[in-house]
Amino acid sequence: MKTIAFHNLGCKVNSYELDVMQQIMREKGYEIVPFDQKADIYVINTCTVTNIADRKSRQMLHRAKQKNPAAVVVAVGCYVQTDLAGACKDPAIDLAIGNNRKKDIAEILEQYLAEHDLDGSEDKTLGGTTVLDIAHEYEYEEMQLKTTAEHTRAYVKIQDGCNQFCSYCAIPLARGRVRSRKSEDVLREIRGIVDAGYKEIVLTGIHVSSYGIDFAKNVAEGESEISDYRGETRLFDLIEQIHEIPGLERIRVSSLEPRIVTNETAKRLAALPKVCPHFHLSLQSGCDETLKRMNRHYTAQQYFESVQALREAYAPRVPAITTDVIVGFPGETEEEFAKCRAFLEKVGFYEMHVFKYSKRAGTRAAVMPNQVPEETKAARSDILLDLEREQSIAFRKAKLGKTELVLMEEIKEIDGKPYLLGHTMDYVRVAIPVTGAETKDRSGEILRLGLQDFLTEDILLGLETDLF
Repeated sequence: MKTIAFHNLGCKVNSYELDVMQQIMREKGYEIVPFDQKADIYVINTCTVTNIADRKSRQMLHRAKQKNPAAVVVAVGCYVQTDLAGACKDPAIDLAIGNNRKKDIAEILEQYLAEHDLDGSEDKTLGGTTVLDIAHEYEYEEMQLKTTAEHTRAYVKIQDGCNQFCSYCAIPLARGRVRSRKSEDVLREIRGIVDAGYKEIVLTGIHVSSYGIDFAKNVAEGESEISDYRGETRLFDLIEQIHEIPGLERIRVSSLEPRIVTNETAKRLAALPKVCPHFHLSLQSGCDETLKRMNRHYTAQQYFESVQALREAYAPRVPAITTDVIVGFPGETEEEFAKCRAFLEKVGFYEMHVFKYSKRAGTRAAVMPNQVPEETKAARSDILLDLEREQSIAFRKAKLGKTELVLMEEIKEIDGKPYLLGHTMDYVRVAIPVTGAETKDRSGEILRLGLQDFLTEDILLGLETDLF
């Protein structure tokens, strides 16, 4: 029996696809071993969202080859898709597989093993068949996930690709145009996941808010702007169908485009009790001039109106709003950065993911004038990270004294003591002590907990009141 080890880099879409690839290889009779062990085959699911992601992908590929020079090292995914020439020249890589062939990993590996003697052959794509030109590929790569490494939460991919072409982003080059999954396939997968004991699912994709636009429009003709169907996306129809699945307790959406969050769609979400009041609305900048250069299709005010729509729909509960922010985008002046910072203070997020702008080959931003020095990016990043910490603590502090339903997920040691940890509906982490008499892992249970105090800066201490 051959051994195979997997390592994932990047987003939750990659995590989902890696889980499916592991499932496929396990069903084919391969033994899955930890990545830090010696294996016959290593599969690295790569990422290319930043220069750092590219570098980490190469590092993991080389680490695998160093661990076992005789192993077959397989590079899969976004790095391969955007730099196939570089991947084929890399001596650490034996086989390269693109983004729309992951479901075929078993057949590709078997063909490779049958045709190669591991003698350093240069044919890393089996005659060009393992990496498709997804810029002209409009069929969704259907996969069905049965189980995942997490015990209580499963990620479910509902679409791939993006048509937005933000000026800084290489993801459309790596993932192609929008391709949506059939709703019946999504529902079938979720029913199976729920039957396997999972309580929570997270809908994920490259641009989730574009779900279904390719069902009604000809993507090849470029008719894809969200402004054409604001408030009418099929995503909300799908969520309402998922909500009806018996046994499912919680639904999260990995990220939403601000423009599809209107008073109407926010009310539709708030009417579904299984939908968690935890929404990631990608912002990137709070300055209109910067947003325009980024080719983001909204203003800061329009973004704020979307946030307000959610807060009004969920009142008196305060939904958790998280976001992404890029600092040091080409042309970002001190005045623009100040506008962005002021806007972030105005919104008041639960969490912010702050990124320093990274050049990506093939994007418009990479050749824009007035590139911002790295030291300036670092200084601005530090300022926003301090703001993020303040806002995040304030959101958690407002939870103290309240009672919340917490899905328990794992036992973890904190300061030398065991705790059972989980998340509230709005994704605040909560822990309760595990006593000597309570050694059973209660992961998967939903407990009603009173939130007492801070256990750590990002974990609240809970007190069990009764079972839900």
